[in-house]
Amino acid sequence: MRAEIPYPRIRDLREDHDWKQSTLADLLGISQTRYSKYEIGTCEIPVSILIQLAKIYNTSIDYLLGQTNNPNRYEE
Repeated sequence: MRAEIPYPRIRDLREDHDWKQSTLADLLGISQTRYSKYEIGTCEIPVSILIQLAKIYNTSIDYLLGQTNNPNRYEE
């Protein structure tokens, strides 16, 4: 049985935009290797990176982490 990837939406959103890992890594100011570790779950994603990802994809951090199925950002 294959272990579940803890951040599948991070990968799915990137693929939906037809971006390579290196493209997103450049947007985040990190190495492609570091970004890859976030996608496969071998490295925890720092809050600062989650915030950047939510802004890039115009979604909520809860959605990125699989805590909700609603991709819309929360408005105050």
